[in-house]
Amino acid sequence: MFLFKKIVAPLFFPVPLCLGLLLLGLFLLWFTRRQRAGKLFVTLGVALLFCFTQGTAPRLILRPLEYRYAPLMSSATEAARGDLAAVRWIVVLGGGHTSDPALPATSQIEGPTLARLVEGIRLHRLIPGSRLLLSGGQVFDPVSNADIMAQVARALGVSPQDIVLEKESRDTEDEARIIRSMIGDEKFIMVTSASHMPRAMALFTKLGMRPIPAPTDHLTKESQGTSPGDFYPSAEGLRQAERAFYEYLGLAWARLRGRI
Repeated sequence: MFLFKKIVAPLFFPVPLCLGLLLLGLFLLWFTRRQRAGKLFVTLGVALLFCFTQGTAPRLILRPLEYRYAPLMSSATEAARGDLAAVRWIVVLGGGHTSDPALPATSQIEGPTLARLVEGIRLHRLIPGSRLLLSGGQVFDPVSNADIMAQVARALGVSPQDIVLEKESRDTEDEARIIRSMIGDEKFIMVTSASHMPRAMALFTKLGMRPIPAPTDHLTKESQGTSPGDFYPSAEGLRQAERAFYEYLGLAWARLRGRI
């Protein structure tokens, strides 16, 4: 089921979706008499590609996910009181890497994972006595995501005694189940990408856990200025659209299986 999900879901991402429509349209135009249908599919593919790359549509569909939970904007003073004072665990969910021995760990880790880890380290330093629980298994790489994150965390000055690894999970559902067996129903800070937070919160709370959300890695931001590039199609729009599609599909799949 895990492999099926990983193979089928990307077919509905923006680039494969648009490319599929364009290829189908070109096939109909070149090799059949169904010229009207071919023109329709090509037009639809181009229109969707423009919408996904221009930026406005991706922001509109991604922003509700990213801002469902407010960032944990804690200072050292704020961390000393309230719910954060008693927190022992800061859980950082994995977000991917590519293990390449020729590169330092800071270059092997992917952007979303690095953003999550940096936020986890920031909160760890604000809360005395807390420990980092770094989560993420091997999946399609011989080295676990947790191991790579631990290498980066140590390079950034985190004591090895303050790092605990969860290296068996393949996806967020696995992470929730395995981390529950490690920390039980204790309150903990959960760090993950802002768009991923709604699904992660739903999966963890479904198991009776008590996460405090600390979203990071926001892709939709309110700019304080405008540049000419804001009005042109770009790969950034595609990245936002792909992130949104990934999470909405993940939420739908989890609901379909009764996991949230």
